Amino acid sequence: MRRALLALLVVSCAFAQKDWRVAEGPVKIYNTAKQKLMDGKPIIGVTITSPDPNVYCAAANAGFDYTWIEMQHSPLTYSDVAKLIWACRGASAMPFIRVPDATEGDIQKATDMGALGIIVPTVDTVEKAENAVKWAKYPPLGRRSMGMGQYRELFGPDYRQTINDNMVVVIMIETPLGVANAKEIAAVPGIDVIFAASTDLSNFSGTKQGDKKYEEMVTKIKDETLKKNIRLGGPLAWTDRPGFTFFQAGAEVSFIKMAAPIVLGKEVTVPAPAKKKGKGVAELEGQEK
Repeated sequence: MRRALLALLVVSCAFAQKDWRVAEGPVKIYNTAKQKLMDGKPIIGVTITSPDPNVYCAAANAGFDYTWIEMQHSPLTYSDVAKLIWACRGASAMPFIRVPDATEGDIQKATDMGALGIIVPTVDTVEKAENAVKWAKYPPLGRRSMGMGQYRELFGPDYRQTINDNMVVVIMIETPLGVANAKEIAAVPGIDVIFAASTDLSNFSGTKQGDKKYEEMVTKIKDETLKKNIRLGGPLAWTDRPGFTFFQAGAEVSFIKMAAPIVLGKEVTVPAPAKKKGKGVAELEGQEK
């Protein structure tokens, strides 16, 4: 009997022991972009395609809420991106990375180098949405492994205990199949933002912005996303669309092109394609003039 009581006491003490992986005290949010999202405020990110730290720092301190570091459609390497984030540590814009895919290797490297947001493209299925969360979050919320990286030097010695609360998981719905599965995708726990990908919704469906079928797809993504209290994302041109609060602006190169005429004292003209499209219509990625 005495042995049984002693064993019960040992087990009880073990269960009562605090989980070292959980931070003590109130949640500490250092991801200012996530804080704004939680407060219901809109945020805007600048797209980064250049490996030049000076260009990155100029963009990251220009007033944007986050940097959309582009690793799906650019030749940027993980080594390039690690140097960018380190060179501009303390920038006002939080470092987010669009990874090539929802794989453990892609997301593990992105988080270890200090990304505070993981953007996953072409999410068609629940499984891929679950993988985005799984590899971006440490246990018990996910399956992220602990290893080397510059994250601790960037965000402090309690990084392991605080990062799950600070990480932003963004999944992109870009195809008719993704739209068809939008309800089930939005039900995946741990997703912070669902992004309606303006260009690829057109690319994969053969429709254009303004077409009935296209707008029905956007509406379905919007409705299923907001039902789950998840933030809704889209291109910067969609700031006037109700419900959207997470926006992607153009690449740093486009801002140089926009600013040059002002510096040179020339009249700023709107390209003909933009005039034809009208307000609120996003440019097709890869075809900007």
